[in-house]
Amino acid sequence: MWAAAFVAVAAVLAALLFLVQPESKSPANATLRTTVPRSGGTSDTASPAHAKPVMQAESPGFVGAERCSTCHTREASLWRQSQHAKAMQHASEDTVLGNFDDAGFDYFGTHSTFYRRDGKFFVRTDGADGKLADFEISHVFGVSPLQQYLIAFPDGRLQALSVAWDTRPESSGGQRWFHLYPDTPIRAGDPLHWTRREQNWNWMCAECHSTKLERHFAPASNSYATTFAEMNVACEACHGPGEKHLAWASAGANTTADPSRGLSVTLDERRGAHWNINPQSGNAARSEAPGARTEMGVCAQCHARRTSFAGGLSHTGDTFETHDLALLTAPLYHADGQQRGEVYNTGSFMSSRMYAKGVTCSNCHEPHSGALRAPGNAVCSQCHLPAKYDTSAHTLHPANSRGAACTGCHMPTTDYMVVDARHDHSFRIPRPDLSLTLGTPNACNQCHRENDAAWAAGVIEKHYGPVRKGFQGFGAAFHAAEQAEPGAEAALLAVTRDSSASAIARASALARLQPYLSAQSLAAVEAGASDPDPMLRGAAMDTLLAAPPQERVRIAAALIDDPSRIVRIKAARALAIAPDEGMTPAMRARLQPLFDDYIASQRANADRPEPLINLGLFYADRRDALAAEAAYREAMRLEPDFVPAYVNLADLYRAYGRDADAESTLATGLAKVRGDADLSHAMGLLRIRQGRRDEALDFLQQAASAAPGNPRYAFVLGVALHDGAQGAKAITALESALARFPNDPEILGALVSYTEETGDGARAGAYRKRLEGLRPGEIQMGSDPI
Repeated sequence: MWAAAFVAVAAVLAALLFLVQPESKSPANATLRTTVPRSGGTSDTASPAHAKPVMQAESPGFVGAERCSTCHTREASLWRQSQHAKAMQHASEDTVLGNFDDAGFDYFGTHSTFYRRDGKFFVRTDGADGKLADFEISHVFGVSPLQQYLIAFPDGRLQALSVAWDTRPESSGGQRWFHLYPDTPIRAGDPLHWTRREQNWNWMCAECHSTKLERHFAPASNSYATTFAEMNVACEACHGPGEKHLAWASAGANTTADPSRGLSVTLDERRGAHWNINPQSGNAARSEAPGARTEMGVCAQCHARRTSFAGGLSHTGDTFETHDLALLTAPLYHADGQQRGEVYNTGSFMSSRMYAKGVTCSNCHEPHSGALRAPGNAVCSQCHLPAKYDTSAHTLHPANSRGAACTGCHMPTTDYMVVDARHDHSFRIPRPDLSLTLGTPNACNQCHRENDAAWAAGVIEKHYGPVRKGFQGFGAAFHAAEQAEPGAEAALLAVTRDSSASAIARASALARLQPYLSAQSLAAVEAGASDPDPMLRGAAMDTLLAAPPQERVRIAAALIDDPSRIVRIKAARALAIAPDEGMTPAMRARLQPLFDDYIASQRANADRPEPLINLGLFYADRRDALAAEAAYREAMRLEPDFVPAYVNLADLYRAYGRDADAESTLATGLAKVRGDADLSHAMGLLRIRQGRRDEALDFLQQAASAAPGNPRYAFVLGVALHDGAQGAKAITALESALARFPNDPEILGALVSYTEETGDGARAGAYRKRLEGLRPGEIQMGSDPI
């Protein structure tokens, strides 16, 4: 299997690509360890006299919402009532919604107190050192259904307190303090503690809650001098700088001379388009095919799970010039594409039939207020005949009941940040039958909790018949891939070739092919690399990292001049492995700007350790060991307990025969993050290379125990036990692992080999049969993990 030699690096890259605030303390987020801000945890360091303010900067071309409102009075009036207008505000009597009348809140032994002093707002809570201290609230963040509070530190950081105020009415359970991680104690030093990088406003939040945000991070001092044009999400956050538009308006508003009206983006794709309802089907069709998806491009920069690689928002409507959108992959999405992690709305919407037919965000939402175009089911009745759909015969519920709401069945909610119920925007038909086969949730049982999915599936089949394909038909394939089931590769290939599927679904199938990459699926990757949609071309470049070097270079080279920046950046990563030897000067000249842009895209986020790891891997592929080492060490300085920096630096040293340096690096990491699975595993492999097998087994056992969900660690432990003349223990350990990972080819291959050695032909034959069923004709035996 081609992927075997490269999958480790590719998996690291995939894990680092999408960086947004985690919703819970989970193994998937455990590697995002962050360092405590350099400011201390006392009232002096957090006081206004010492905290560096976030400044409103002069922003060339940006004129401000007040200037816009002089002409656009209606739009400005709607906007002032929106959550965009109140996304971030100075803390004051008018903006603070929480109870600061000496209110207390207890959280796993920490008692926080919220109080006023001299007309200002304070909290006494645990600081970076774990001790109680007093902190002034500098800003409020959000208005509904919760409000968070920001605290300024001397190094320019603003940190979001994890105790938030529930702004919902008391009758709905609101008007209370609550913790964003209520079920797990988040202590000082934890990556999710409010003083740590995962709760840092400058990187995590500010770009989408302010207008023309500039982080201005200084790596040498590990500090910020963040500025913005306007504190909130104002007119120019979406429409771009207004200076030229003002000049156009002042010159007499001649659209013939300047059809763009001086704007960097014209959000007019709905102009002239109508939705006409077919009385037979009850559904509407767009009067003209959708053209540019500019509106979605503007909205998606913030209303999506995404990674910024430009250090700011695009004001042209081209998302892929500045951001990389997350695909429909685990653990962000369920196998059928329903939202799971905090994914906001864009990815779900792009997978929907509505998006495919040309629906835009503003078809349903008034863009300035953010409110729905019409209340309740009336917003859906704009395009769906109410005489057919807004009836009990269709909803199976009494009129005006909760179950009769269109959104209840077609846009079920998931709670994020404890109290924020977000609607799934994939607009799918309820599929309790998929709950039975894929284990995915369904809208029916979200309400009817007293009944099971089989009951719900029976009700649906009785009223609507046995065939309900729906638009999102990729669930079985994605589930097979997640479970490593036989036939997963073929199922994914079918999705990539399905022209009726959404682009994001096909791109997600390409991305999920990486562990299965073979000669057959490589052809699909090459086809994806030439697809008209940049999401597929980008996904092809990600998956290509698992291909043999010559194929990786051959396919990626065709995208050096791709029109989409995100594709060029990903092509650069794939081409990093290309050897300079034998390359023509002309080709070097073409590649260097590509490589420079890749480096710039990672440097744009140099206030995070993950892009520095990406740079280290890139430089390692470029055979620039010194630059790779420097990148890993920079990540360590930025965040001293960031495990991937130690693991990758140690691996770099191993590649250059510097085992003593590798040992020192891993030992330092283990001293900072005791018992970490990744560090223990790496140290175990090093001890094997050193011939110290007893010590190696201790470390490998620690790794397997600390990360029971990692099949590779279980496999390596089994191999090490076997090679240490503990064959019976090896088989026991591998069989235990196989119970958790029944389709893992490495574990099965090792069991075939080891049970044959014992003379147990029956067991060996059974394991061989299972292995053959995974990839017919491609039996892969257990390999040496060293």
